Amino acid sequence: MAEIRQVQVTFDCAEPERVARFWCEVLGYTVVPPEGYGSWDAFNRERFPDGDGAWCSASDPTGAGPRLFFQRVPEGKTVKNRVHLDVRVGTGLTGEERLTALEAECARLVPLGATRQRLLYDGTDSCIVMQDVEGNEFCLD
Repeated sequence: MAEIRQVQVTFDCAEPERVARFWCEVLGYTVVPPEGYGSWDAFNRERFPDGDGAWCSASDPTGAGPRLFFQRVPEGKTVKNRVHLDVRVGTGLTGEERLTALEAECARLVPLGATRQRLLYDGTDSCIVMQDVEGNEFCLD
């Protein structure tokens, strides 16, 4: 059996480039067009002249994180995600120190289009449940 060494996280969405650019801002990723193309828009125009297909991707410039792939789908989001990303900004922190780090990141992401849903805090451990620009849940952890 072959060893799997990479994973890609795929988002179904209405506006792939918009969602990709949001996640680039969150994670410090960059939009990387397909080989031979100057942009995802150029790729999509060539492959889907009728405008039906749209894709975009975001990659970790260090190569450490997984590639994020965004694909247009016709249906909208209707229920809670079965899988979500945890944005690990409070690793190793506890209590008020952790909460302060999470709140600072939340304050940075809201102007980018994220929506704060709720704070989960038991006095030691905490996370903030949020949504991206299309309503996909993620956690600041």
